[in-house]
Amino acid sequence: MENNAEKAKERAEPATRWEKLRRRIGWMTLLAMLTLAGGAVLFFRFGDLPAGATMQTTQIVDANGQLLASLQGGVNRQIVKLSDISPWLVKATLAVEDRRFYEHAGVDLRGLARAAWVDMRHMSKQQGASTLTQQLARNLYLSHERTWSRKLKEAWYAAKLEQTYTKNEILELYLNQIYYGHGAYGAEAAAKLYFNKPAKELSIAESAMLAGIPKGPRYYSPHLHPADSRARQRKVLQAMRNTGYITREQTTKASATTLQVRPLPEEEERAAPYFADYVKKIAIEQIGIDERLMNEGGLTIRTTLDLQMQQKAEAAVKKGLNGGNLELQTALIAIDPRNGYIKAMVGGRNYRSNQFNRVFARTRQPGSSFKPILYASALEQRTVTPVTRFRSEPTLFYFDHDRQIYRPSNYNGRYFNEEIGLRQAIAASDNIYAVNTIMRVGPEAVVSMARKLGITSPLKAVPSLALGTFPVSPFEMASAFSVFANEGRRTSPIAITSIQDHDGKILYESHPLEEQVLDPALSYVTTNLMESVFDRGGTAHRVANLLKRPVAGKTGTTNSDAWFVGYTPELTTAVWIGYDRGRAITSSEAHRAAPIFARFTEAALEGTPPHVFPMPEGVVNAYIDPATNLLAASGCSGQAVMESFLAGTEPTESCAPAGGASGEHGGAGAEGRSIWSKFRRWVGV
Repeated sequence: MENNAEKAKERAEPATRWEKLRRRIGWMTLLAMLTLAGGAVLFFRFGDLPAGATMQTTQIVDANGQLLASLQGGVNRQIVKLSDISPWLVKATLAVEDRRFYEHAGVDLRGLARAAWVDMRHMSKQQGASTLTQQLARNLYLSHERTWSRKLKEAWYAAKLEQTYTKNEILELYLNQIYYGHGAYGAEAAAKLYFNKPAKELSIAESAMLAGIPKGPRYYSPHLHPADSRARQRKVLQAMRNTGYITREQTTKASATTLQVRPLPEEEERAAPYFADYVKKIAIEQIGIDERLMNEGGLTIRTTLDLQMQQKAEAAVKKGLNGGNLELQTALIAIDPRNGYIKAMVGGRNYRSNQFNRVFARTRQPGSSFKPILYASALEQRTVTPVTRFRSEPTLFYFDHDRQIYRPSNYNGRYFNEEIGLRQAIAASDNIYAVNTIMRVGPEAVVSMARKLGITSPLKAVPSLALGTFPVSPFEMASAFSVFANEGRRTSPIAITSIQDHDGKILYESHPLEEQVLDPALSYVTTNLMESVFDRGGTAHRVANLLKRPVAGKTGTTNSDAWFVGYTPELTTAVWIGYDRGRAITSSEAHRAAPIFARFTEAALEGTPPHVFPMPEGVVNAYIDPATNLLAASGCSGQAVMESFLAGTEPTESCAPAGGASGEHGGAGAEGRSIWSKFRRWVGV
């Protein structure tokens, strides 16, 4: 049995060697037959070369044309003429890649036969058979898949290249096309990357090192594998010596030269890196731009971002986080509510250390910043008005046909322990008032309002929805509040305005669609109520002195999240503060969101005159007695305040006995004094 096994093994080994030889001979024979078919070359002249696929840098620019990022697939290329490339690099390249370049017609039959012979002797692929022209054809027109159809096309295109261009033109194309590693394509970019000099000034030793890299850009990189790079350089020098391009003395001297390879430059800090990533995602996944075209097609992507605003957003975030825990994260997005243009985006504290864009994170509870959506729903249904009063005290709420109990509480257990109106509830962020409101309006109506405003995150129609217990993203919150800022009109946020190819042809152009989703009067009344957040007693009063223009907004605080979402007529901004893993935030950390919003808003709109929120038709202003929430009149005990109502929901009764002068505070005078009061707050007097 043992002898039979040995004999079987002996029979198997020759069969294996023969099989390998037959496969190798068959492969090379087929290739030789394809390339040796001289008559087939005649049909090459009847077809045209396709457009070359030379990789070019795609640029993302801001609204003013300022560069934000280069999407290149890592491409760094600078096209130069052959006369601007060192003759030593030309000779080194020819010596190691294609010694018979000036003799063949695109496919080197002699080299092919030599490679086949060496391969058969070694029973493996030891020799390459592609000419320099074939390599150029592959890089320009084809993929790098190992198939017969690709090899046939490669030979065909190589022959066409030889018919179309002179030898020196092909060599120039090749030396501007070939990849030298670390994102450098072409001799000029490689010379500057590795030796900080133009390709024209390369020495013999430098040229030999560069010429050796394309065979394996990663393996022969002088940065990643210096020993292998030096060994490859010596092999190139020997090839140059064997072809007679350099003398023995030049070979010895170049081999002994210690090259000063330039350190790789540190990656430059990109402007708006989170936004640039978002733009690429939108272009590929929503607009349908091919990813290879995106990275290599030399596109110009014009965006909505304002680089100056972006820089001010980053500065405000940096100052707002200064001195805090280094793990504390943030997100900021600013949108022009008039057209949906995204003007600034900060997705985190440090892009280099963490590329996750928290602007789109649907994992954070908005807390009380969600309440304006609740109150807009209640105002729309006219179940609540600015003078509707609820008692602020610990309260039990029964729902689901009284089968469930909800026990909300105010922040830090603070209650007014008296009846309060809607403006006071918004300013102080009273939770009891909010839950009373959702119990009156119905949670389903609040979900419906959120959907109209553009919030798509999952929401449940339960009482706790009033307190922002269901996670949404800063992106959604900024989009929703933009509807209030834009008089009830909704425009989906836009990041890209146009995409052009390298010839200037428009591939895509945005056409924003605006939809009136809320009554302008409802948006105004909701906005007017949110302005009180900055008044004395409001949750954002401490930052009111930083703002010199009309602003509306809402704070939001949970155990692990701090928010401020606010707007002017020109800019809506959402700011989130918290930890990635939901760790609890401290009281001081919770107070960082509003200052970031205020500093950014004022800096971003520097030079833009303050504008009031325009009051549309359907709004009625009336002076109200705060003690009774009835129309103010002579003899009322409290100081009258002006309140805005949807027409038809304003009080009709006066706080004074019948016959009192209930109208003395109404009309234009009331509105004028209100504006003067706001102006005094804006200027800080």
